[in-house]
Amino acid sequence: MKTDLLAGFAAMAPVIPVVTIEDVAQAAPLARTLLEAGLPVIEVTLRTGRALAAIEAIAREVPEAVVGAGTLLRPDQIEPARAAGARFLVTPGTTRGMADALAESDLPALPGCATVSEAIALAELGFRQLKFFPAIASGGQGWLKQVAGPLPHLRFCPTGGLDLGSAATLLALPNVMCVGGAWMVPPAALAAADWTTIAALARAAAALPRPRPYG
Repeated sequence: MKTDLLAGFAAMAPVIPVVTIEDVAQAAPLARTLLEAGLPVIEVTLRTGRALAAIEAIAREVPEAVVGAGTLLRPDQIEPARAAGARFLVTPGTTRGMADALAESDLPALPGCATVSEAIALAELGFRQLKFFPAIASGGQGWLKQVAGPLPHLRFCPTGGLDLGSAATLLALPNVMCVGGAWMVPPAALAAADWTTIAALARAAAALPRPRPYG
């Protein structure tokens, strides 16, 4: 099942780096740096005009990495992301039309939600693993603790506003499968191709405790 595949990706590391790439030439070196530091699953946001080319470069040049496409806003973005080499899909929020398109895709997906009603609606469509975004602004640890009781069948990847400390706190929760964040790829370090700084931050993220097994 697609959800099982997604859970397998999440089990590879406690943190999914969420990266925004302007310069395609930096895509493969960045992915290789993250991979070697212990973060093999990478979400490339579709926030730039070169995002699909960056996904394609990572898929081609760093095949050991698991690259996915994030910030999908429309169903018509799914096929180009898949064609570029994305192995999973992530949305910041999910309309019914987008949810239906994700369910029809052959790729595993993390549809985004920020409320209990949104989580229930996605669960009704068969999604059991969801992105919680923006996590810190939407309640963070408190929200996740509260929904664990009524929604014990769901697991979340909180993303948005996290740092190393808040990531560790969230990873300790039983309904968290992994977390997503950008703190290990500071924009200034990426612009300068400072792979040493990025590698050090990525190693610290990879060393965070892994969530307990799901099932």
